[in-house]
Amino acid sequence: MQKLGENITIRRFKRVQAKGKLVLYVHAGAKIGVLVDYEGPDETAKEVAMHIAFHRPAYLNKADVPQETVSEERRIQEARAKESGKPAEIAAKMAEGALNKWLGEKTLLGQPFIKDDKQSVEKVLAAKKAKVNGYVFFVVGEGIEKKATDFAAEVMAQAGKAH
Repeated sequence: MQKLGENITIRRFKRVQAKGKLVLYVHAGAKIGVLVDYEGPDETAKEVAMHIAFHRPAYLNKADVPQETVSEERRIQEARAKESGKPAEIAAKMAEGALNKWLGEKTLLGQPFIKDDKQSVEKVLAAKKAKVNGYVFFVVGEGIEKKATDFAAEVMAQAGKAH
């Protein structure tokens, strides 16, 4: 606060009890910060942190996705598969495949790795004998409600007061 001369308040924080090493990655002019609890080579840890900053996965793995969310997505995918007009067993396989693809996109370990999109993050970690125990992701200003103002109405209100 003294250095900037601004009143700064901390709105969010997360306490991490690390099982391995903590690796910090700050991206985009200090607007995005990622803290990864990691076991394995340091160079791979930074790459995984960069991947998290870019892809912003919602969950670490499939087990972390809430069951209600999975059920809702399964219902959506089953409805889409039924609309295709395929036989019931093929529609069920289509829905399951779409659900697995969706889970892969939402989980860190299921996403294609940023530096080698032919492999998932999970496969890259296995090849490097590494493991991600958890991560924390913060974006500066995230969650702040911004007032939507009508500039024209504001000007008219001020002009009306001036007369």
